[in-house]
Amino acid sequence: MSHLFGHDQPLSVKDNGFNPRSFVGSFDPRVRVVAAGLFAVMVVALQQIEFALIAFAIALGTMFLTDLPLRLTLKRMAAMDGFIIVMLVMLPFTTPGTPMFSMFGADASKEGLLHAVLIGIRANAVVLMMLSLLSGLTPVTLGHTLYRLRCPAALVHLMMFTVRYISVLHDEYHRLRMAMKLRGFKARNTIHTYRSFGYLFGMLLVRSLERAERVLEAMKLRGFSGHFPMIDHLVFRRRDAALGAGFVVLIVLLVLMDRVYVFTY
Repeated sequence: MSHLFGHDQPLSVKDNGFNPRSFVGSFDPRVRVVAAGLFAVMVVALQQIEFALIAFAIALGTMFLTDLPLRLTLKRMAAMDGFIIVMLVMLPFTTPGTPMFSMFGADASKEGLLHAVLIGIRANAVVLMMLSLLSGLTPVTLGHTLYRLRCPAALVHLMMFTVRYISVLHDEYHRLRMAMKLRGFKARNTIHTYRSFGYLFGMLLVRSLERAERVLEAMKLRGFSGHFPMIDHLVFRRRDAALGAGFVVLIVLLVLMDRVYVFTY
């Protein structure tokens, strides 16, 4: 069977994932993706707040080696923190340990608070490193990179189609909602409202299936045979190997120091 992303003709520097304007962006996208994944796995394994802070400092330093806008990056991290803040608030009250204070009859433990802080630091370190190392990679470039790393072709296809058509589904949803509003619909806590939203999502699903069939037919008419031809050319250089090796040594050393600290104290 033909390769998923066929030919190896070079594209421009911008198209194949390299960004000469930033230090991190000048490295091979494959090294950056692998480094981001290894960093996430290693940081999750950390058990001490001190070493989690070191990992966060490493991620912060990496961010300054990219062209990421600081304000936008902080907004993205704040959006992530919004999802886990409830869990972090509940941990002191659900983890047994030394009581610190009581609220509404529930005791907050010191161990739970420290665990919540550790999770928060680790999560922010991972997200910040992901944003830093993957900055400048378009969805298409990321898909090509994952295929070069021998990821399953079906998953790469799914990711690329999802990124391509999620905005189309979003626009379709807004058109249906506008049609409901033009007919005088107002959301209330009633059975009619729940039934109307059920019809809305059902119609969105039906239209999504119809659009998927039309897209598939259009792709077949253009010669689609189950794979996307790839015309970029990723070159693995010595500096990429040096970055990957140095990154692995750094995070492995960090985890070993964390384990030694745990066993010692």
